[in-house]
Amino acid sequence: MTHDPGGDGTAREFRELLRSLKVWDTDLPSFDPDGAPAEPLPLFHRWFVEAAAAGQPEPHTMTLATVDEDCRPDLRTLMLHGADAHGWHFATHATSAKGRQLAARPGAALGFYWPVHGRQVRVRGRVVSGTPEEAYADLHARSTGALAAALVGRQSEVLGSQEELRRASAAAWERAETDPEAAAETWTVYVLVPSEVEFFQGDARRRHVRLRYRREDDADAWVREMLWP
Repeated sequence: MTHDPGGDGTAREFRELLRSLKVWDTDLPSFDPDGAPAEPLPLFHRWFVEAAAAGQPEPHTMTLATVDEDCRPDLRTLMLHGADAHGWHFATHATSAKGRQLAARPGAALGFYWPVHGRQVRVRGRVVSGTPEEAYADLHARSTGALAAALVGRQSEVLGSQEELRRASAAAWERAETDPEAAAETWTVYVLVPSEVEFFQGDARRRHVRLRYRREDDADAWVREMLWP
């Protein structure tokens, strides 16, 4: 018998709820891959704008997958800071877990999910770090709260107590408000240079459309191919 630490009622409620939830209980847009652009970036921009216009909460959040020193996969949700001809941009502390993992093994993947349209985008490639000037500009284009959080630093380190965090956060907020030009030395901009980008359009009858763009041997041109769902 499976042990239920939350009580039999809680586990039963969870199972019943899980099985009752619907997927894409809405009209989904169609997607004709024959009309897709030759490169993935314009299609990503279009889908992103359409998701935001349709009311998708936080369409700029994404999952970043990396590998640690023991080759164990790791992932977390963070914000997209840009997507252009160079690649998909995000930022974090170089001393964080993901920063250290990327320094050791720069291959990574990004995942976007916009359920309002039943769409996913997956991006894989190598990650390169930007310059200190780019990191400074990125940090100071954001809110006071973002600067304060960066000034706290110590991301992924073991925290002794919530009181310790409150003190550090209060000091960082004060500095961010009195010195809005302050720098966070370990703040780093990263760019995932794509070698593969997949677009997934869900279909209520499970005839999902999957279009993959991939580069062969770092060539400039993209190969487009359909995948079975």
